[in-house]
Amino acid sequence: MSDFLRSYLTVAVFGVLACALVGAFVGLSALIRPSRKQDQKYLTYESGVDPVGTGWAQSNIRYYIFALLFVMFDVEAVFIFPWATRLEQYGLFGLVEMAIFIFILLLGLLYAWRKGVLKWH
Repeated sequence: MSDFLRSYLTVAVFGVLACALVGAFVGLSALIRPSRKQDQKYLTYESGVDPVGTGWAQSNIRYYIFALLFVMFDVEAVFIFPWATRLEQYGLFGLVEMAIFIFILLLGLLYAWRKGVLKWH
């Protein structure tokens, strides 16, 4: 067997071992946990307040878009940090590339601002 296949075999063995270990622990916890049926245990928890109405409610799409904007700018920070740590190595090409990246993100922010997504009602 070649070294290439042996390395994949090692990964496969550890993957199977990890899955077996997780299955063993889940099965063990199912055997030793207490299982007393209580009606209070199955109620929806709403910050210490008794639940009112059904569990289904419609949310405003604005919250979803606001969360997506947060994720977008959070990912931007993840991409900018490694660039900033190696700025001298990238030189002018890296600076122009990052300027284009930030410009595209600013266009997205401007679009969201003009559409009124950032207004929190």
